Amino acid sequence: MPVRAYLYPFLAMLLWAGNVVVSKLAASSIAPTAITFYRLVLVLLVMTPFIILPLWRNRAAIRRQWWQLALCGVMSMALFQSLSYRAAESTTATNMAIVTALAPLMTALLSVLLLGERLTVGMAAGGVLSFGGLLYLVGRGDMLALLQQGVHAGDALMLLACLIFALYGVLLRRWRLSIPAWQAIYCQALAALACMLPLFLLLPAGSARLDATTLPLIGYAGIGSSIVLSYLWIEGVKLLGPNRCSIYVNLLPLLTALLAIVWLHESMHIYHLVGGGISLLGVLLAQTVQRPLWRQRPGVSGTA
Repeated sequence: MPVRAYLYPFLAMLLWAGNVVVSKLAASSIAPTAITFYRLVLVLLVMTPFIILPLWRNRAAIRRQWWQLALCGVMSMALFQSLSYRAAESTTATNMAIVTALAPLMTALLSVLLLGERLTVGMAAGGVLSFGGLLYLVGRGDMLALLQQGVHAGDALMLLACLIFALYGVLLRRWRLSIPAWQAIYCQALAALACMLPLFLLLPAGSARLDATTLPLIGYAGIGSSIVLSYLWIEGVKLLGPNRCSIYVNLLPLLTALLAIVWLHESMHIYHLVGGGISLLGVLLAQTVQRPLWRQRPGVSGTA
């Protein structure tokens, strides 16, 4: 296996960690709706010269699957991104990354519910561990305080964003879209932009400004996070397969924490290490322990 096969998903996670930090930086500079809208505009401007002719030639296939592409775009590029930016207003980049790293586990559990896949020992044990670790994290080491004060808005929004992203992954597996990856990304960006346009037009004056502070953030979000990251991840999946690539998501909290300490001067606390570590252990269990939780009865066919 060439070295680049392992480098692609690592670099993708590094760019994703950078995007979490950018989300935090953007929270005090530009409205979540505005940066989500601008990044989509940038993605389409950069991709259009390269994708428009193949897209036109493949228009018949795209027309058959347009509503699946549109729904996927709204979920992954509009709802997930805008909720992430909103979450950054009231939680730390480190917390955001730890919650986001739960996406593979959420995807696995949703696959049991929506795709009829068999529940494994890893999913069950990992789900309990990750949930406990998450409670310890958002309670900042005090679960009793969490019961009294409730969950912080930013952590709750990030958890909702992560659940939407996991559902997006499950729907992709269920529908098995036949559209080439870059064309699918472009179509999803179009649908997400159409969804965000009315919200963008309703923004108050001054909350969507373009200046020396916001332009670099939009540039990173649009090109680095949306295009380059997608390319690296697609190539990594081609070479390593989706299961081996998904393990790299466990690096996201570590890489984000390192970047947040350097760029945002965030502090690392013991509850980050304990809660985050327990949550990621649960994700790892779900990905690696594949023994079914219940044995199949003789003569009864399993669910695909």
